[in-house]
Amino acid sequence: MAPHFANGIPTRLLMWQRVREYAVPPSMIETATARRAVGDWAGACAAARIDVDLDLRAVRDRHGTELTTRLRADLRRLAPDLLRWHMPRIAPDGRLRPGLTLSLARYGSPGRPSPQLVVRTPPAWADAGQRMSLALWEGSVDGTPWDRPHPHPHPHPDRRFRLDLHRHLWDATHSGELARRCGADEPPAARDPFAAHWSAAHWSAEAELLLRAEGLPARGSFTVRLGARSRAVLELVAPDGSHAPVVRPLREALPPHEAAALPVLPEAAVRVLPDLELLRAGLITPERLHPLVTAALAAVGPVTADGSAPAYGPAPGVGPRPGDPHRVECRGEVHRIALRDGVLTAVDHDPDQLRREALLVALGGPALPCLRAIDAVHRRPEALPAVRERLRHGDVAGALAVVEGLLGPGAVLRDGPLRDELRAAAARRVDHGLFRSGLVAVHPAAGAVRAAGKAPDTGHAAAAHRPRLDRRTPLELRRKRGSRTRPRTGLTA
Repeated sequence: MAPHFANGIPTRLLMWQRVREYAVPPSMIETATARRAVGDWAGACAAARIDVDLDLRAVRDRHGTELTTRLRADLRRLAPDLLRWHMPRIAPDGRLRPGLTLSLARYGSPGRPSPQLVVRTPPAWADAGQRMSLALWEGSVDGTPWDRPHPHPHPHPDRRFRLDLHRHLWDATHSGELARRCGADEPPAARDPFAAHWSAAHWSAEAELLLRAEGLPARGSFTVRLGARSRAVLELVAPDGSHAPVVRPLREALPPHEAAALPVLPEAAVRVLPDLELLRAGLITPERLHPLVTAALAAVGPVTADGSAPAYGPAPGVGPRPGDPHRVECRGEVHRIALRDGVLTAVDHDPDQLRREALLVALGGPALPCLRAIDAVHRRPEALPAVRERLRHGDVAGALAVVEGLLGPGAVLRDGPLRDELRAAAARRVDHGLFRSGLVAVHPAAGAVRAAGKAPDTGHAAAAHRPRLDRRTPLELRRKRGSRTRPRTGLTA
């Protein structure tokens, strides 16, 4: 039985509905798939806006031929558009989780430090374009990868966000496992719809994979992050080897530092797949999913208690097609506004009349309703939300296509929200370029303290704030600050 939303659609599902509409456009999927089909994995990554920060020759010289062969095979199986489709995102806009290093594959023995193929997202201040990067992290002492040309705020692979145990979310040859791993073949639980995004029924199987990947016994304790300040410590138990393991809460509470050291169940295993939720709620149709996801979830559809379709349907489009003329009531008649030679024009007025009316407006007179409608479309078009969403997810080409389809390729943008959005997107891409080049490693405003009526004083900020203890902190300072006897509760927050 599909969930019934008595108080409207949950905000979380509305966010994922927008993400599926704009974050991975069909043109990206088509181009990346074509490049991958001919073995051009680098071209597929470029089509999916993923920068490659690794050199296979350098990897071979450093780690040998065997690891390089495995790495190259994974790169050829990588579907970068599918990876972008399943990447962790943040509310309310559904953009990529910033400053994240996510492991895709490990090349070593379980439970031991080993080189890993990772994907990284830039920090929030440099996330324009929503680009990602591929690198090889080898577990160096200070956490900085050897082949990375510039620093990253969190170079160490995240324990909570990892896909090395979920290859079906990025590996094209394993995408058919999606239905089994996400529980699509099981009916949805009849429970509170606002708590139905937990995938607790599969925690036992996923926990067994996690413990084995960490080189631990197949039965043991692990943690699940339930919220910003809430974690559950669970254990995987079974009477003997012939019984399926089950998950239960740990009988005795562990000290914070011991709980922080336990393996963390990946986020991809903790929650229900968003695509599955959207399909069951009737908020999206299968043909609007990624093709590999559609093939895996073809049998999933919306079902309600009485067997009818849900009340909610797919997200509407951005409005009428660009070729459709606008109709405006002008001086008692209905006039048309359409594209002529690539420019939005009042077609029911002759050019001489339009020139006279434009001169009259320049002298301060009232404009024709048709001209006012054209001006409104330029300044605040009805497709502005679609343009804004595309820019937010880095689809500049798609945003410009919407603008050209609405105003024409020869249109000159006038001052207004549309021009402001395009100008702001271009400025943010400069910040990303500075981050990628290594010219600016941190946000330019980081550490600045603004007093009332005073300019930022970075010297005062450095003196008033203690440095954060991280992997780049000098060893002597780490020893000094780490020797204090206090519980490390920050790890469990």
